[in-house]
Amino acid sequence: MSVFRREIPPTNGLPLQARDFVGRPHQSLTQAVQQWLHLPNEPIITCSGSAALMLALEVLAHREPERDEVIVPAYTCPIVVLAIARAHCPRPLKIRLCDLAPESVNMDTAELASVCSARTLAVLATHLGGRVADVSAIKAVAGPHGARVVEDAAQGMGARVVAQSVGLAGDVAFFSLAVGKGLSTYEGGLLFAKDDALHERLREHAARRLNPNLFWTMRRRAELLGYALLYRPAGLPYVYGRPLRRALQAHDEAMAVGDTFDRSCFPVHRMDDFRQRVAANAFERLPAFLDEAYSRARSRISMLSTISGLRVADDTPGVRGVFPFLMVLMPSKARRDRILDRLWTSGLGVSKLFVHTVPEYACVGPFLPQSELRSYPNARGFADRMFTISNSAWLDDDAFRLVFDSVQAGLA
Repeated sequence: MSVFRREIPPTNGLPLQARDFVGRPHQSLTQAVQQWLHLPNEPIITCSGSAALMLALEVLAHREPERDEVIVPAYTCPIVVLAIARAHCPRPLKIRLCDLAPESVNMDTAELASVCSARTLAVLATHLGGRVADVSAIKAVAGPHGARVVEDAAQGMGARVVAQSVGLAGDVAFFSLAVGKGLSTYEGGLLFAKDDALHERLREHAARRLNPNLFWTMRRRAELLGYALLYRPAGLPYVYGRPLRRALQAHDEAMAVGDTFDRSCFPVHRMDDFRQRVAANAFERLPAFLDEAYSRARSRISMLSTISGLRVADDTPGVRGVFPFLMVLMPSKARRDRILDRLWTSGLGVSKLFVHTVPEYACVGPFLPQSELRSYPNARGFADRMFTISNSAWLDDDAFRLVFDSVQAGLA
C-alpha cells in the first residue's frame, strides 16, 4: 500500500496547465527549441523519439547502402531495437550490442572497437537518464571506420557539454517528447543534424514518411488531455500506481516499468498542429523548470553521497546533464532488491529504469542475431544494482527524507 493517498511520478515531467491549451504561442515549438539550445538548424517534429531514430537510420542507410549494422548499448530501452528493425533500408539492418564500461553508463570502448567495422552504419550514443554519454570517445572508435554517431538524447533535452547542447557532437540526434521526459506532447520527438545538407535530407524524408492520420491525431489529443488532468499526485494513483502494483503482484516487472513492446508499438504519422501549440505554450516554463530540477538534484545527490556503499550516477567535469530522476547504484543486487521491496510500491517515486539488458527482453529476441544473444556482464550488473529516485518537485523534502532513511537502513 502507498504511504500516501497520492503518487509521486517516477520521473520529472513538466505538468501542463489549462492555459497551454488555449491561445497561440509566441513562436513555434521547433523555433523555441532551436533558439534555446542554439541549434544550427530548426529541429524536425516527429511522432515519437523511436520514429525519429527510424527516420535517421533510413536516411543514413540510403546514403551508404553497403553499411547495414547499427551498434547499440546492451542496456537501453528495448524499443530502440524495434525502431531499428522497422527502418525501411536498402538492406535489413543488423543490430550489434556493446557492453557498458564497468560502473558506467558509457559503452566499453574496447568492446566497441571489436564490434565496429566497415559494415557499421551508425553507433548509438545514449544519454541514459539525462547522463551525458562520452560521444568523443565513441567518435574516436567509430570515425576510422566511417561510421556515423547518432545521439539518443531521448531523456537529455537541455543537457549540455560546456556551453553546447547534447546532440551536436555526433552526426544526428533526437529528443523525446514522451510522457515523463520533461516537455511532453504525450508522444513526440525532435530530430536534427548539425550538417546542413544532412539535416535537409532528414527534413525531406520526414515530410514524405510522416503522413496525417486522423485516428492517431484524435487519440493523441485525448491522451494529452488525460496527461494534463492526471499527471499530478492526486491523479497518478489511477493511471500509474494501481497498474504498477497489479503488475508487481503478477511478478511482471517489465510491465510494471512499461518495458513491454511489440514491433507495431509506435505508429508512424504526422504530429498535428494542436499538440505542437500546447507544447510550445508549455515550453515557456521549461528552462526554469529544468534549472529548479538541477538544483534539487545537486542537493539530493550530495545528501545521498553521505551514505557509505552507494553511488549516484552524476555529471563529469564540464557537463551539465538533466535529472528526470536519480540513478542510484547499490553494492549488490540483494541490497538493491531490499530497497525496492520497501519503496517500489510506496508512492514515493522509486522505481527501476529498465528491468533487463537488451537481449533478455522476449520482445526483441526475434530481431537480434544469434551472436548478440549472450551475456553482457557490465550491463547486467548495472541493471541488477541500480534503482531510480524521482526528481519531481512533488517529492518534497519530507518525502525525500523517507526515501533517504530507507536507503540508509538498507545499507546498515
